[in-house]
Amino acid sequence: MLDMQQKIKIFKALGNETRFLIFKNVLTGGYTCSIDEKKPKTKINHHAICVTTIAQNFDFSLPTISKHLQLLREANIIKMQKISNKIYIEPNIEIIRELGSCFTTLVENFDANRELKA
Repeated sequence: MLDMQQKIKIFKALGNETRFLIFKNVLTGGYTCSIDEKKPKTKINHHAICVTTIAQNFDFSLPTISKHLQLLREANIIKMQKISNKIYIEPNIEIIRELGSCFTTLVENFDANRELKA
């Protein structure tokens, strides 16, 4: 279960517009590496996206994209896997679902929470 500090770290990571857009790209992309000529020997989740593919969607250098990805990884909302000379990124669905359930609980208890404050 996510504690308060973990949730804050996630929100801080997503509070930057570029990181939010990168995360959205990872979450909705579902691409494999654009420079792959053949399938890698190691199994890659079909939702994984290569860092170079992500970088093609932004006007930033690869090191800048990598720094943003590192902060998203530290917030535990993406997973990174290095295969050969490529790094693949995929969303950490378990954490995202858990964070989403926190909002669901807040919304479901919205009226009760407001009455307690009144």
